[in-house]
Amino acid sequence: MQERKQGKIMNVASTAAFQPGPLMAVYYATKAYVLSFSGAINNELKDHGITVTALCPGPTLSGFWNAAVANDSKLVKGKKMPTSAEVATFGYRAMMKGRSVAIYGWMNRIMVLSVRFAPRNMVISIVRKMSEKDK
Repeated sequence: MQERKQGKIMNVASTAAFQPGPLMAVYYATKAYVLSFSGAINNELKDHGITVTALCPGPTLSGFWNAAVANDSKLVKGKKMPTSAEVATFGYRAMMKGRSVAIYGWMNRIMVLSVRFAPRNMVISIVRKMSEKDK
């Protein structure tokens, strides 16, 4: 890519990247790493004609929730989620435009922005409540 002076890279982060996540702490922290890493290498590679996009979907209809044993969490139970294909198409288009961060869905964008203005302890408590399973 550097030799050709062009290229595009997409890394999959998550809206989870923007706040701590009790009950799924490693997942949230890993996605925060992906977001931070993507931003850093995007900056490093921009002079070489290469862009790096961090795709940040929220809950998506996929096998993830079964694997995470989280189908009963308030994050997803009874919610209409986009398909993996819808999120992938959105991410591809954002990558082709050279966007550094691509957050799927207007509600996800609002949530990510609101985290910046709320007290951190409050955010952590809300995320925990959303991650808990319905009883």
